[in-house]
Amino acid sequence: MGAYILRRLALIVPTLLGIMIINFTLTQFVPGGPVEQVIAKIEGQGDVFSGFAGGSGDAGAALGAGGGGGSPTDKYIGARGLPPDFIAELEKEFGFDKPPLERFLTMIWNYARFDFGQSYFRSVSVVDLVLEKMPVSISLGLWSTLIAYMVSIPLGIRKAVRDGTSFDTWTSAVIIIGYAIPGFLFAVLLLVLFAGGSYLQWFPLRGLVSENWAELSWPAKILDYFWHITLPVVATTISSFATLTLLTKNSFLDEIKKQYVVTAKAKGLSEARVLYGHVFRNAMLIVIAGFPGMFIGVFFGASIIIETIFSLDGLGRLGFEAAVARDYPVIFATLYVFGLIGLLVGILSDLTYVLVDPRIDFESRET
Repeated sequence: MGAYILRRLALIVPTLLGIMIINFTLTQFVPGGPVEQVIAKIEGQGDVFSGFAGGSGDAGAALGAGGGGGSPTDKYIGARGLPPDFIAELEKEFGFDKPPLERFLTMIWNYARFDFGQSYFRSVSVVDLVLEKMPVSISLGLWSTLIAYMVSIPLGIRKAVRDGTSFDTWTSAVIIIGYAIPGFLFAVLLLVLFAGGSYLQWFPLRGLVSENWAELSWPAKILDYFWHITLPVVATTISSFATLTLLTKNSFLDEIKKQYVVTAKAKGLSEARVLYGHVFRNAMLIVIAGFPGMFIGVFFGASIIIETIFSLDGLGRLGFEAAVARDYPVIFATLYVFGLIGLLVGILSDLTYVLVDPRIDFESRET
């Protein structure tokens, strides 16, 4: 197993490098980069650096020194009429005065040392920014995954045992309906029904905690936290709940039909003994081993829309806003970290398979 893990770890480097190369290359052809964002602020608001982080005094001086008498430039959209010296200063501030290859190699070298630099427009380091948003995304991912497993596994087992009965039929209908409803639509429905829409006002409309959370006692803080997180977690859980339930049911059905189960029943073992003493471990292999991947999927994938709808300031919303603002340090740093975590979780999933069923031997596999 050790050799297999070493091979998988060695593959992380070229895989992650390939991810970064593709995304860095694509950004070179996307219009509306950081320089254009600053130019848009100048043209639209007349405030040169209301949100620009880093070196604003020098760039502002370059604009003042130009005095509008420089020749127009067609390099950037909306830059016509601005002093060329100012445009050059902006490029230097953002590092665009260097060739793309040099910028990429510098970025990878810094990222290898986990030096992610500062956000272009927030005047804060990327690490601090991510750590600030992390609790929201962890809350959504962790609770959604735990609830999905706690509900789906017993329900899936029950459906497998009572396969073909009315219970199996109507629960399958409910599961399919839940799976078919988009997460964002279900989130809006929850807001309308339970968060002060047209009906009940049982839950808050926005935020992870109340404004006076720091002043509350510890029991009150815990209750306030769960009060705020209930609707977002329910909205995030709905699709994973449906998938996991059917996966559990099908996994148990496959095991129940095998010969060793028939033999165990023939020996006079009770249904519960057969189900939980023999079938459970084999049937739960794929379900339990998928926990790390499912958590990461909910953690990184399902949070963007949910965080926006419920006004939660998490990593999903941070990534979306960074993409819109072309805040490249945030975009590439989060992409690098998330890609690295995803690759490590793949290895963790394989290790989980071995822990659940020691008969699995990855050493004999070709990587």
